[in-house]
Amino acid sequence: MTTASAFDALERRMWAGRAAAYRRSAERLCARPVPELLDAARVADGVRHLDVGCGTGTVVAAARARGAHTTAVDAEPDMAAATGARVPEARTACAALPELPFADGAFDAVTANFVLNHVGDPIAALTELRRVLRPGGRVAVTLWRNPNAPGQTLLGRAMEAAGARPPAGRPSPGIDFARTGDGVAGLLDAAGFGDVQGAEIAWEHHEDPARWWDGFAEGGIGTIGTLLGALTAGERAAVKAHYDRLAAELMSSEGRLALPHIAVLAQGAKP
Repeated sequence: MTTASAFDALERRMWAGRAAAYRRSAERLCARPVPELLDAARVADGVRHLDVGCGTGTVVAAARARGAHTTAVDAEPDMAAATGARVPEARTACAALPELPFADGAFDAVTANFVLNHVGDPIAALTELRRVLRPGGRVAVTLWRNPNAPGQTLLGRAMEAAGARPPAGRPSPGIDFARTGDGVAGLLDAAGFGDVQGAEIAWEHHEDPARWWDGFAEGGIGTIGTLLGALTAGERAAVKAHYDRLAAELMSSEGRLALPHIAVLAQGAKP
């Protein structure tokens, strides 16, 4: 198994059956850049739109509200089913990058909201997105900026403060790249897109601190949730104590977390 495919296999295991947990926790956070994402891909009335890595359907619902003819795919059956239930008028399927079950040039616009960080070979994934676009069609993608904003590192800092360490031998993506506007724009350029642009979107995500902890610690979503789920009860209690201490630094006057986040938004067109 290659490094990239091992990473993809880990991601499949990590997200299996997690649609409900994702919806309770990170869904609203990840929905914040959706208007800008759809604008960048020029998703509008009558556009043939593909959303890849659809999750629980926030992008799909917003695209349908604009009048687009949207198709949605996700590698996780639970996510595809959640999108189908949420937006029954959209066509949904289970499919994984870098192989999609669509003809060349089948779509006018393609979006991938926080997807590239979950694939082992992002250039191969983007090349496949270019294949299913018609000439002149547009792609838009988001992912988290690195260096991370303070809100993105809260749970990780709590784990580090408690001395919790990721298990050895976790596979890394087959291709690394700078998680910046220029870095992701460079990926689109390498995949053959033109008119490439990269930018950043910054905002504060406001959330109840207990709900934020429970969404990851109990729901087990993503890398941090998986790591928290692997801890003993004592280790998790130690992480929670540090989480409470660090969360106090990010608390608003209303007693809610005010978590700074930064996402990268990159876009391009198929020549």
